[in-house]
Amino acid sequence: MSMITERPVSNSAGQPPVRTVTETPAASRRDIRAVVSAYVSLTKPRIVELLLVTTVPAMMLAQGGMPSLWLMAVVLVGGSLAAGAASVLNCYIDRDIDQLMRRTKRRPLPTHIVSPRSALTFGLVLAAISVTLMAAFTNWLAAGLTLAAIAYYDLVYTLWLKRTTPQNTFWGGACGAAPVLIGWAAVTGSLAPAAWALFAVVFFWQMPHFYPLAMKYKADYARAGIPMLPVVASTRRVNAEIIGFAWLTLLSSLVVWPLGMSAIYGVTALVSGGVFVYEAHKLCRQVARGGAVRPMRLFHWSYVYLTILFAAVAVDALI
Repeated sequence: MSMITERPVSNSAGQPPVRTVTETPAASRRDIRAVVSAYVSLTKPRIVELLLVTTVPAMMLAQGGMPSLWLMAVVLVGGSLAAGAASVLNCYIDRDIDQLMRRTKRRPLPTHIVSPRSALTFGLVLAAISVTLMAAFTNWLAAGLTLAAIAYYDLVYTLWLKRTTPQNTFWGGACGAAPVLIGWAAVTGSLAPAAWALFAVVFFWQMPHFYPLAMKYKADYARAGIPMLPVVASTRRVNAEIIGFAWLTLLSSLVVWPLGMSAIYGVTALVSGGVFVYEAHKLCRQVARGGAVRPMRLFHWSYVYLTILFAAVAVDALI
């Protein structure tokens, strides 16, 4: 079905009618959906999913059971808006390099579906709403951590670290692990050793999670001049960091065990973490041998691992 209709328009000069093109209601609705979809994609919903996976179990462990539904709703809405704000501002800052990379050139800013000014305004509004919600309905520690996470991700990581050092993923890891601390602080108004241990799990997890993605899109990052570790370092160095941080992730998860957790969590952490470490070693063996490499297998498994681990945290908190 055609999206446009034509209608003749007469003119006073007696010339032949000029045919103008007008949009049908269906075409207009489709345009609106496309714009809304573009704004949603700027928030990188997959990152918001990660927020949900780690924040809710951390809140349950801090509470020693199920927190109030109202508090959970506020933290999830506020946290989702904060993560979305950080991602939108990230897209605004990275619009120059996104257009150079095949993986990102179809994002809303490189394709001009959303203007830079609109993206900046959208991101700042989301950030303001998220911090206001956290300050009004949780406590100042949770609100301060939320604001700090947004600022660190966009001003320190995206604007500086990402473009200047191959250790950008490591130093930027605090942002991805911040939701654990924010959720805990929202419940208790403080940060306990168990909160920091869970923070360490997510912090160390990000290197073996992200480096496989950087390996797959190595040429993209090189084209954009971004010094991701797999772009500038030797294969041996990258393998060593993937394996080393996978082991640190497992060990950090086991540190949580004696901090009030039962064998349900402990066994789950040991088994799932063991598989995670095995997959890291498997990828690195493939790379070292120069054979067929499937880096995204570890990338996708890392999501599964983190989901299983934090599900065990939630179950343990309820029993």
